[in-house]
Amino acid sequence: MSRTRLSIFATALIIALILSAALILPGGGPGMTLAQAQAEAESHASARIVRNEFGIPSIYGDSDADTAFGLAYAHAEDDWQTIQGMLVAARGTMARYQGQDAAPIDYLVQLFRIRETVDARYQSELTVQTRAMLDGYARGLNLYATEHPDETWDDVLPIRGEDVVSGFVLRTPFMYGLDGALAELFSDERQHSISLSDSETAFQVIEGAQLPFGSNALAVAPSRSDDGATRLLINSHQPFEGPVAWYEASLWSGEGWNMTGATFPGAPLILHGYSRELGWAHTVNKPDLADIYVLETDGDRYLLDGEWLELEHATARLDVRIWGPIRWTVSRDLWWSRHGPVIRTEHGDYAVRYSGNDQVGAVEQWYQMNRATDLDSWMAAMNRNAIPSLNAIYADASGHIAYVYNARMPNRINGYDWTQYLPGDRAELIWDSYHPLTAMPIYVDPQSGWLLSTNQTPFDVSDESSNLSQDDYSATFGIPPRYSNRALRALPLFRAEETISRDDILRIKFDNSYAREGAVGRLVDQILAMDMSDDPELEIARQSLAQWDLATNITNRHAALGVLTAIRCVGNLHTDDPWLMDPRQAFAEAAAELQDSFGRLDPEWGEVNRMVRGDVDIPVDGGPDVMRAIYGAYQSLGEDGRIHAAAGDTSIMLVEWLEDGSLVADAIHQYGSATLDIASPHYADQVQMFADHEWRRLQLDMPNEGYHPARRD
Repeated sequence: MSRTRLSIFATALIIALILSAALILPGGGPGMTLAQAQAEAESHASARIVRNEFGIPSIYGDSDADTAFGLAYAHAEDDWQTIQGMLVAARGTMARYQGQDAAPIDYLVQLFRIRETVDARYQSELTVQTRAMLDGYARGLNLYATEHPDETWDDVLPIRGEDVVSGFVLRTPFMYGLDGALAELFSDERQHSISLSDSETAFQVIEGAQLPFGSNALAVAPSRSDDGATRLLINSHQPFEGPVAWYEASLWSGEGWNMTGATFPGAPLILHGYSRELGWAHTVNKPDLADIYVLETDGDRYLLDGEWLELEHATARLDVRIWGPIRWTVSRDLWWSRHGPVIRTEHGDYAVRYSGNDQVGAVEQWYQMNRATDLDSWMAAMNRNAIPSLNAIYADASGHIAYVYNARMPNRINGYDWTQYLPGDRAELIWDSYHPLTAMPIYVDPQSGWLLSTNQTPFDVSDESSNLSQDDYSATFGIPPRYSNRALRALPLFRAEETISRDDILRIKFDNSYAREGAVGRLVDQILAMDMSDDPELEIARQSLAQWDLATNITNRHAALGVLTAIRCVGNLHTDDPWLMDPRQAFAEAAAELQDSFGRLDPEWGEVNRMVRGDVDIPVDGGPDVMRAIYGAYQSLGEDGRIHAAAGDTSIMLVEWLEDGSLVADAIHQYGSATLDIASPHYADQVQMFADHEWRRLQLDMPNEGYHPARRD
C-alpha cells in the first residue's frame, strides 16, 4: 500500500486550527427555525441577563439549566462567531465552512473518534442534572442563532448538549500538549528515539521555538496574611482572542449554583473563579499524558507480541468548501491499532494513546466544582479525575488553601523512558487504567500558609520546608522539572515576606523583571561577555544592553533590545541551552530591527510594546514570562515596527475572604466584554484600565433588573 503524505494535513495547521476560529461568510440558513428554537426556549423563561456598566453579564435562572441557557445567550451576543466555530470544529465539519485549511482538524476528530466516544458515553456517564444543564446551554445558543440567521452558517443548528461535550473532548488534550506530539509525527524525520530501556536513545528531542503561555495562581491562608484574610489570585495567561480567550460572567441559580469567574467560548459554566464559599485558579501543567508507539508493519498488518494483526480501517469523509457554496468531498484513510489511532508517514507508522481519549466527564467535573460548597466537596469533584490536566490552586472562606497537580495519569510499567517513542510490538506497554488523583502531588493547608503556581515543578511551590519531594513520585509520571522565570522571581519574593499582605500580592503579581539566574538573564550575560570589537555598531549595542536592569517597565530604554534578542533565543521551556538561535546573530537582528523601526537602539519599552484594540493604541509594561506577562503575536516586531500584545495576562481576579467574614473581589480584563463587536462601547473599554493595573470591584449580589431572552413579551 502506498503511504502518501497529504499537504492538507500540514502539521503547522493542527494547533492553529484548534486555537483559532476564523470568521467566514455566513451560509444561507442555520438549519433550525426561529419558531423551533423559541419552543425549546419556553422552559427557560426565568433566565435573566443583567449587564453592568462594562457590559459584563450576570445571569439568573430558577434552575441550573435556566442559568446555563442565559449564559449561552449572553456569550453569543458577544462572541457568537467564535462559539459556533468551536462547536463546528468539534463535529469535524469545519472544512465545510472554512475550506481546505480546516481539513486537518476534521480528520483528527474522525481519527480520534470524538463523536463516537460522546455518543457512546453521553447518556451513561453524565448525570441527568448535567445533561439538563448542557441542554439548557445548547438551547440558549439555538435561540440566539435563529434570531440572527445572517450570522449563522448553513446547517449549524440545532446545537445539542453532545456538541458542547464534544468541544471539551477535543479541547482538553491540547491543554497538556497533544498538539506538539502530533506535529512531530508529520515532520520530515522522526523526532524522538525509541525507548527500549531507560537509557537507550538514538535521536535528540527537537524542542519547538514557540514562546510559552503560562499562568499565575496564588493562595494565602490567614496564618500567613498580615490581616487574617484568605486570598486567592486568579491569573491565567491565554490568547487575547479566539476559542481559549477568557470571557467574564456571574452565574446565579435558584438551585444553588452561584459562581463568578471566566469561561471559554462554548463552555457552559465557569472554568475558574469563586463563590461566597470558595474559589480556584487553573494553571497549565504538562505531565507526560500522551504516548507514541512505533509500529512494525507489513502492509496493513502490525506486529504485537509476535503476532501479525490487521490494522482497523475506515474512511474519513471530509466535506471541503472550495469556493462560495461549492464543496467537494475528499476521502482519506483512517487507521487504528490496539494502541489507538494510527498515523502513517514516510518515516514510519505510529500509534497514539493519550489521556482523556476514553471519557466525556470533564464538563461534569467542572460542574461539580462549580457547585461545591467547601473543601471536601470540591476535592470530591477533583477526585473524579476527568479533567486530563491543569493545576488547581484553591482557597475558601474557612481559611483552607490547597494545590492540586491535576493529571489523569496512565498506569504505566517501569523500565521505559515514557517521554520517548515506544516500541509498538509489546502489548504490556498499552496501558488501560489510570492512577487515582491522590497519587499526584497535592498540598492541603501547608504550614507555610501560601501556595504559588507559575507553571513550575510541583515540588517547589511554597517555603522549602513545606515542599513535597519528587523522589516520592514515579518517574513514569513524566512531571517536568521546569522553572519559569516567573517562579524564579516570585518564589524568593514571597519567601522574603514574614507576612503576605494584599499590597505584597499586587506588587509581586505585577513584577516585570527577569531573574538573573533565568534563561533571559543567562542569555544577556553571555552576550555581554562576547568580544564584539570587530563590529563597532554591534559593540555600541552591547554597551546599551549592559545598561539593562532586566525590567520591562514602560519607560525602560534598554528592555526592547534585550527582549527582542531573548524571544529569538529562548526555547519553550525557558530553561535549557543551547538557544534556538545563535545569540550573536539574534542580538544583531534585534539591534537592526530597532534601528530600522525607531532609528535608535533604545526606544522606551512602551513605544515598542503596545496594547492595540480598535482605535485604542497605548503602551503596556511587561513581557514574555515575567509576572506581568505580555506576549506579542510574533517573535519579532510586527509590520508597523512594534509588538502588538496578543496573549498573557487576561482575566485577572483577586478574591479576599476577610477576617470579619465578608468577601471582596476585584477583576481586570484586557479588552472588554464585547469580543467581536467593534462598534460596542465594551469592545475596548477596559484596555486603559488593564494597562494601568486598575481593578474593578465586583458585585456580590444578583441585581433585580435585566432582560429575559426566552420571553417573547
